Amino acid sequence: MDLIHGGASGALATVARVRGSTPVPAGTKMLVGGEGRLIGSVGGGCVEADVIEAALHAQAEHRPALLTHHLNADLAGDLGLSCGGTVDIFVEPLMADEAYVRVLEIVATAESGLVRTATEWGDGPVKTFEPVAVGASGAAATLTRDGRFMEERLMPAPRVFVFGAGHVGTAIARAAEAAGFRVIVIDDRSEYADPARFSEGTAVLSGDIDTALSRYPLTATDAVVIATRGHRNDAVILERVATSPAGYVGLLGSKRKKAVVTKGLTAAGVPATSLRRVRVPVGLAIGAVTPEEIAVSVVAELIAWRRGRP
Repeated sequence: MDLIHGGASGALATVARVRGSTPVPAGTKMLVGGEGRLIGSVGGGCVEADVIEAALHAQAEHRPALLTHHLNADLAGDLGLSCGGTVDIFVEPLMADEAYVRVLEIVATAESGLVRTATEWGDGPVKTFEPVAVGASGAAATLTRDGRFMEERLMPAPRVFVFGAGHVGTAIARAAEAAGFRVIVIDDRSEYADPARFSEGTAVLSGDIDTALSRYPLTATDAVVIATRGHRNDAVILERVATSPAGYVGLLGSKRKKAVVTKGLTAAGVPATSLRRVRVPVGLAIGAVTPEEIAVSVVAELIAWRRGRP
């Protein structure tokens, strides 16, 4: 938008379809200015060089282009890329067309919906937006069967609820936000649940578990990380969260803590199936010690959950 409003030329390259093993997934974007790449990457090597050339041409001609690259094993080895598939990349010039700009402005603020862009333009750019609910499965971008349109599904980033705003909870919140999650931090101590301690992109709530669930009902696309100041607080929160629809539930602590908390919650009537899905200790086993290292291990596991990796 800045390029368009500033009167500068630019083009947006989007990985519209992939087959086989490729270095980047469908939906990956790269912004190209009048002198070359500005932001993002669509794979590197000769692929990116060709895309930049096509983007500069698209800017000059005011017409989009659809490129297909076959990344065979020899090419992948030469480039140092772990790929051997085929990638289709759609390149669209950014146009100061009123209807086109209006759609871009809507897309910039929309949380979900379907964007359709014609791969060939006649009298001007063809881009539409439908504010429809979009499921969490499938590719972020794809070409229609006839290749006439690129379709992109806009989905809000998953929410991560961090219970506990101590040293570790704060580090997890910062790392999760940096990784692209929407973060909500909850602590019943007002001096810890202080928005000034976090960036503007992090929501901060001072309150208990009931306040949190009343304000933010959990869904299957949400993740919960429990990192409070003690076993008792953890157990109270886990009792409510373990049976919730949340897609990911993790508890900071040791295997011994897991045994103690699980025993108590089982006695309180929490189903064993609900407790078995809780990740304790939370995070990947990388030997993390400091709050920042623990945050890396937890967010790495959150990313694996988000991407559907085991």
